[in-house]
Amino acid sequence: MSRYADSERTMRLDPDSFAGGYFKNAVYRHWDPYEDIPGELLEQDRERILDSDWTDEEFRGFRSSIAKFGAGEEAVTEDLAPLAIALDDINDQMFVSSQIYEEAKHAVFFDRYWREVIDPVAEARGIERLPPTADEFFNEAYEQLFDRTEAAMHKLLEDGENTVRNRVIAYCHYHLAVESVLAQTAYYGYQAQYSDTGPEFEQFEDEDREQTMLDGLIEGITRIRSDEGRHVGFGMHKVEQHVENGDVDEALIQETLQELLPHIAGVVDDDQYDTDFDSTPLVEYASEKLSKRIEIITSRDAELPPVEELVHIEGADRVGAD
Repeated sequence: MSRYADSERTMRLDPDSFAGGYFKNAVYRHWDPYEDIPGELLEQDRERILDSDWTDEEFRGFRSSIAKFGAGEEAVTEDLAPLAIALDDINDQMFVSSQIYEEAKHAVFFDRYWREVIDPVAEARGIERLPPTADEFFNEAYEQLFDRTEAAMHKLLEDGENTVRNRVIAYCHYHLAVESVLAQTAYYGYQAQYSDTGPEFEQFEDEDREQTMLDGLIEGITRIRSDEGRHVGFGMHKVEQHVENGDVDEALIQETLQELLPHIAGVVDDDQYDTDFDSTPLVEYASEKLSKRIEIITSRDAELPPVEELVHIEGADRVGAD
C-alpha cells in the first residue's frame, strides 16, 4: 500500500474535529505582527516611558520582563516541533503547525518592541544598551523552567516506550505551565500596570504617581492572547481526553504541574532590581490559575471554557483583539 493511502479515512481532514475547529479559528483570527501593531503606537510607548517618572532601576526591571517574554516566545517556537512530529492525527498536526507559526509571530512582536522602544529609551536615558539575550535577564528559575520544557518536548522523539505519558507531560509543561500560567500571569501584570482597561491592582494605585499607559505593549499582548487561548485550550483538551480515556492517571498532571509551580513563582518573583514592586499578588495569581487548570482537567463534570475565557484577564474590560 502506498504510504499516502489510508483505508481508515475517506477524507484527509476532519474540519469538525476539535483540532480542526481550532485550526479554522486560527486562520480566521490571523494578524500581522509587522502591520497590525502600528509603529506609531510603539513610538508613543517610547515617548511615554521617557516622559514618565520611572527610576532607572524601574526601567531595567521592565526591560528584563520584556526580555523574558520575548525569549520565551522564541524558545517555544523552537521547541514545539517535536510535538508536531510525534502526534498521529493530521488535524492535531495542522493545529500545532499553526501554533508554531503563531509563536514565531509573537517573537517578532517582542523583537520589534526591543528595537523600537527598549533600546531607544535606554540610549536616551544614558543606560547601557543590552541585547535581549543578555545573561542578566534570566534567573535560575527561568532557565530551569524552559530547560525542563525543552527536555519534555525532545523526549517525545527519544522515548518510544511511553508515548502517551510523554505527550501528556509535554502538554503540561508547555500548554499548561508556560502558556496557561506563566504567560497569563504576565498578561495580568502588564494589563494592571500599563492599561486603564486592566484589573485593579492595589500596588499601582499610588496617588503620587501617574500610571504610564503603554498602548503599544497592550495592543501586542492583546493580539497574542487571542492566539494563546487556542493553544491553552488545545493542550487542556488533549490532557483531559487522555485522563477520561484512562490513558494516564490524573495524579500525573497534578504532580507535573506542582513540580513546575516553584519555577514559575521564581520567574515572577525576580527581585534583582531595586524597585518597590511587590510580586506577591502575581505569585498568588499564578498559583490560583494553576489550581483552576488542574480542577478543570481532572473534574468529570467540568467543561472546557471557550477560547476567549481561557485567557480572560480577571478585572479587565477588554478580553481579546477585535
